[in-house]
Amino acid sequence: MVLPLALLVVALCVVLAGWAGWFVARDRAVVLRQLWGGAVVEAVLVVQAFVAGVVALTGDHDVDPALFWGYVVTQLVVLPIAAAWAFAERTRWSSVVLLVAALTVGFLEYRLLQIWGVV
Repeated sequence: MVLPLALLVVALCVVLAGWAGWFVARDRAVVLRQLWGGAVVEAVLVVQAFVAGVVALTGDHDVDPALFWGYVVTQLVVLPIAAAWAFAERTRWSSVVLLVAALTVGFLEYRLLQIWGVV
């Protein structure tokens, strides 16, 4: 795991969660720009998964591969599922779904850092 990339993921998740939280407070549904924001987070997660794979194969870290890759794969599927749900649900709850998904990915990232031994 590369720490700056992990911190970027967490920062983007916090921004996306804050944006979705603002929409929840204002009783508004998710807008397309928020879904594009989720796509940016997803793109960074894909890059991070690739980098983690390279580092895991070439490094000498002692991590449980099933646990580590379970978290990585879970991170990769949470936001697309939430985006599809938020797109289909055109009420305030779509913002709640995006908020929960962004926070979930942020916490999963923190847990990945713990597993890797950075935190």
